[in-house]
Amino acid sequence: MISVGSNAQLDAPPEPLDARNAAAGGCLKGNSDGTLMICPWKFLVLTFMICLGLGTPAGFQIPRAYGQEPPSQASDPRARIRTTVSLVVVPVTVKDSRGELVTDLQQTDFRVLEDGVEQPIALFSVDAFPLSAAILVDDNLKRSTAEKVQKTLETLAGAFSTSDEVSLWRFDEVPEQISEDFIADNDALLTQLKRIDLSSSFPGVGSYTMTNGPRVNTAAPPGPAKIPADSNSPPNTKHIDDAIFAAAQQLQGRPRERRKIIFLISDSKNAQNNTHKYDETLKLLLSADISVYAVGVGEANLNRGITFLGNNVLAKYAHATGGDIFYGGVSRENLEELYARVSEQARNQYTIGYSGAHADRSKPYHSIEVRVKRPGLSLLTRDGYYLSDSP
Repeated sequence: MISVGSNAQLDAPPEPLDARNAAAGGCLKGNSDGTLMICPWKFLVLTFMICLGLGTPAGFQIPRAYGQEPPSQASDPRARIRTTVSLVVVPVTVKDSRGELVTDLQQTDFRVLEDGVEQPIALFSVDAFPLSAAILVDDNLKRSTAEKVQKTLETLAGAFSTSDEVSLWRFDEVPEQISEDFIADNDALLTQLKRIDLSSSFPGVGSYTMTNGPRVNTAAPPGPAKIPADSNSPPNTKHIDDAIFAAAQQLQGRPRERRKIIFLISDSKNAQNNTHKYDETLKLLLSADISVYAVGVGEANLNRGITFLGNNVLAKYAHATGGDIFYGGVSRENLEELYARVSEQARNQYTIGYSGAHADRSKPYHSIEVRVKRPGLSLLTRDGYYLSDSP
């Protein structure tokens, strides 16, 4: 369903009855409400010719009701997004207090502000959109977590429909693209998922560097013992920012009328020496209309809601891009359920659009705020957008 906002133009007023009557060969009569009625004898002739298989007479047209327009691209939100370059598209997820999706809102329930100024809504749709998804799988999980994720990977194929396209990645210190390109065939996607092996290496296995110095004749060396900051964990070399950046570069070229998402499965541990920092990666995501949906596993469950100091980088990316984050429990069934929820939520967002033609081009970044009139609801949408470098 799509509606046109308050900036749409009204239809021109109808022609006078006399003019329309003349155009129809003098056989149109006025009803009490101002609409037209075709003479009965013309209906009889038309019916007789149709029964004989002769078709309609040349030049005969049944007038449309006032205000009724023929079907056109204007009724297709994806076509409008594809052809209207200046349209700022804002996908919005709405949830109630229980975290359930709210799907019965109308255009009049929403308000959109850019840089604090309310904008007329030019496009509103509740239609499902096809997904272009890049799946990023953490390849540096603890053994127990990796084994649980490994058993659920095949079910990811069932989370996507025939209209979706998916690329597969895994990452540790360096992101690695598993699929050569986007996969549109579900059987081919399942085959690729079966080939992902997360058991090749596990952190925390093997010996560590000595920190207390050698022992001489079983006597401890002089001075206080040197205790490592975290004796149970090896150094963190995982680069989540770089992995998201690489996937975003692949997604940015996909068509605007597709919903572009990064589907990230990770424990949220992120090294400090990423080549691409958070701000640079977020700018790319917002410029390309890409949302991050994350499923936190393992240690990510210990950092729920903690976003300061980069402790929960998954939540930071999800909230800033209008995506969402889910936390995987201890069971395989729970993880599989979350995979389906991610794709369902991303595909079935409200789509709101407004004209960005009058945006201040001296400012590269513009904030977006979406408000809803109904109380007690929470909204997930991106924080803003960056103007395209093209004039």
